[in-house]
Amino acid sequence: MVRRIRLSIDLEALLRRCKPEQWRDQLIPRPIEHLVAAAAVAGNARLALVPDTNVYIRKMGGTLPADVEMLLDTALQWHCSVCIAEITAGVAHYDPAASNWRHVRRQYGILLGWIPDTRLLVPDAQSWHLAGVISGTLARTQGFQPHQRKECLNDALIYLTAAKRGLPVVTANRVEFDMIQQIAPGGTFLHF
Repeated sequence: MVRRIRLSIDLEALLRRCKPEQWRDQLIPRPIEHLVAAAAVAGNARLALVPDTNVYIRKMGGTLPADVEMLLDTALQWHCSVCIAEITAGVAHYDPAASNWRHVRRQYGILLGWIPDTRLLVPDAQSWHLAGVISGTLARTQGFQPHQRKECLNDALIYLTAAKRGLPVVTANRVEFDMIQQIAPGGTFLHF
């Protein structure tokens, strides 16, 4: 006798929460003055936050704005396993024949080695399922290409994982996080 395993995924509940059927037109990013800029909170009391993947990359490249550097220096940083996966994929994709391959590999190894296990956030099953609904809705309404769908899924995972802990995400990806927040307004992000 074959036993069927039943998953506890409640698709109807996910669809009721995000209501993808109500999102038919292309979403329009909200005016920048309606969003919270990272610079607006830099220098305030110690804030807990989650850096997006682009924060790590810009920090390593020396292109992170000074106010965001200051914010990160004073913040209690939590890290999302999705960002770590994006970084490791980028390092593995980097050309090993490039003259700076060993330097890049070493620098990112040091960066990731400093992340304590106690501050690593991992998306749970509900976040994965909800991120799928969000990214599918945005792929349809925004006309995303296949690579954009994957990036949107990752960004939705980062946003939802941080939101479960009540933490804002710091990101340079204002437009996509704004659209994710429009569909799932439970989280916050700080843009730069």
